[in-house]
Amino acid sequence: MKATRNLIIVNVVIFIATMLNQEFMMSQFALFYPASRFFRWWQPLTHMFMHGGIWHIFFNMFSLWMFGSVIERYVGPRKFLALFLVAGLGGAALHLGVEWIQAGVYENAMAEGSQSALASYVSLCNTPTVGASGAIYGLLIAYAMLFPDATMMLLFPPIPMKAKWMVAIFAAVELFTGVTSIASGIAHFAHLGGMLFGWLMIRRWRRRGTLFDNRW
Repeated sequence: MKATRNLIIVNVVIFIATMLNQEFMMSQFALFYPASRFFRWWQPLTHMFMHGGIWHIFFNMFSLWMFGSVIERYVGPRKFLALFLVAGLGGAALHLGVEWIQAGVYENAMAEGSQSALASYVSLCNTPTVGASGAIYGLLIAYAMLFPDATMMLLFPPIPMKAKWMVAIFAAVELFTGVTSIASGIAHFAHLGGMLFGWLMIRRWRRRGTLFDNRW
């Protein structure tokens, strides 16, 4: 599938560029909180083509190929690309929204003289977010909506499961780990945002009867 292949190529090229000049690429194209001195207006888009390591990009590109090629064949390259981008941007939006709430909590504590809140706020502003995971999770829920009874295989434990149930489990795990902060360093709400916007896109096209044509 052409669009899926081209997205993978773009991600790999940008990953190589990041390995060659990580400081510049991260400061310019990763996603930073808007109050950060590193924030640029284009980062909600560009961050989804950035990755932090070989395994990060490998699993994301493997998932993109596995789900994206099927979805692209089903809805066409234009709608597939729109789905990918909207899910990625939606993931960034929810992620930044949660950071805004966190920043508000830190700012209130800082006003009362909390040094730990100051350190947390500085960390929030200086921590980049990278990866196509928000967009990938949008594709994942789209796949489950289009092929709910398709059998998928869990990795741990390796048991078969229908797509609709697997995606429901993924969503529940992401919500739990995001709220409890058990797995820190992962943008759980970006994943949930991608799923939400992916669901909204497929639902909109279905309701308008435009899932298989060029109307939006």
